[in-house]
Amino acid sequence: MFYAFTHPVVIGNVVTDKARVGLDLTAGVIHQVDVLFQDGCNHLVEVQIFQANFQLWPSNRGATMKGNATVISFREFYALEPGATDLHALIWA
Repeated sequence: MFYAFTHPVVIGNVVTDKARVGLDLTAGVIHQVDVLFQDGCNHLVEVQIFQANFQLWPSNRGATMKGNATVISFREFYALEPGATDLHALIWA
């Protein structure tokens, strides 16, 4: 299956008030993750992806993905078990 989620970053989404975007998936295996940063983000928009309180990506805790007019794309093999498929992204600028 292929999933796509979008979220417009607003000025109020700062590090102390991060936007939380639900990534509701079905059980299965995540084979690839793509995060698109539109032109104009200028490496100021930051993204982290979690399952419950566990940071999945980037895998080094506390780090963030950021970019400008680019896609961060990587292959993965992460199994989502039934009943534990709710991921979320934290996004801020």
